[in-house]
Amino acid sequence: MVYHRGVKYLYNDAPALCDGDDLMMKTLFDFAYPNVWTAMAECDLPIVLYGMGNGADKVLDEMEKRHIKAAGVMASDDFCRYQAYRGFTVQKESDFAHQLGAFSVALCFGSSLPDVTAHIRAVAERHTLLVPNVPVVGDTIMDEAFIERYRDDIARAYGLLADDRSRRVFKGALDFYYTGRLEYLLAIDSDKDEVFRDILCLRDERCLDLGAYRGDTVDEFLRYTDGYEAILAVEPNPKNFKKLTEHLTHIENATALNAGIAEHQGVTFVTKGGGRMAALSAQSGTQVPVTTVDALGFHPTYLKVDIEGMEREMLSGARDTLRRDCPKLNLAAYHRTEDFFSLILRLHELQPDYRLYLRKHPYIPCWDLNIYACRIG
Repeated sequence: MVYHRGVKYLYNDAPALCDGDDLMMKTLFDFAYPNVWTAMAECDLPIVLYGMGNGADKVLDEMEKRHIKAAGVMASDDFCRYQAYRGFTVQKESDFAHQLGAFSVALCFGSSLPDVTAHIRAVAERHTLLVPNVPVVGDTIMDEAFIERYRDDIARAYGLLADDRSRRVFKGALDFYYTGRLEYLLAIDSDKDEVFRDILCLRDERCLDLGAYRGDTVDEFLRYTDGYEAILAVEPNPKNFKKLTEHLTHIENATALNAGIAEHQGVTFVTKGGGRMAALSAQSGTQVPVTTVDALGFHPTYLKVDIEGMEREMLSGARDTLRRDCPKLNLAAYHRTEDFFSLILRLHELQPDYRLYLRKHPYIPCWDLNIYACRIG
């Protein structure tokens, strides 16, 4: 097994990266373990996938592309019905223990539920568990070629972060994406209280919530703000929008808008389903209007964005708002593999007066990784 420089990074010693600092560049890209796809290809144990659905489909597709053999698919005892999936009969962990003895586990689903994440950690104690990271949106995989291609961009984004905790989170996320090792992810978790108390400091805000789902993030805003002027909650999915409208009925000065958010105005389609992961599509689904942040004319002082991979396009359609209003920002940075660094670079380009922070909140895999921003001073 090849180890990249064989040096394990110590998070509590994470230094800031300065322009032209070759030592810091090397430290940022020191990985204690090989890339997760290399580790799976060289694994001496049978690899059993844990989970089904879209994530497992993407993992299996990538494994087939890289000629990595899967020994089977397992589900938690409560979900196992011995159903057929991608040519496998889904079985329980105990079934594979009886059949295979020792085996490795590739995690292929996500959750923030404490009982589910506790079970994942327990599985990791019994087996070698890797998390082959596949993006929520797109098909870009973080491997050796990805690191070489984006090395300078990753380093530049790291250097723009405002505090040591953000740099530790950035390094931990990079290590997790690259190696698939769960311990890196768990080491950077934190709750949201610190963000809202010490970074965003919400008071008397005009809140623009993009990807408002059914109103849960409006509730989050209300829980943390010290007063507000108005709320505009935008949700493209018609099923979610109906629930959102009902939820906002008894909230004063709160308005719901059924629309997608992108770089340009127009129309698009929303894929079927009422879940949070329902996404915009140019080809099929329910037709909805698309607008831009600038076209809304809302002038937010607090902007929350979680729009399933459309975050970069949203920023391009918010140029004037960002430059004129410089709203406090809560931006999802996990839908695409490159989001956690490319969105930092784009934000700095559009609004250089932002102080940029990165935080990861409890979720397996590296979802709920967010960029927070506020005006310098």
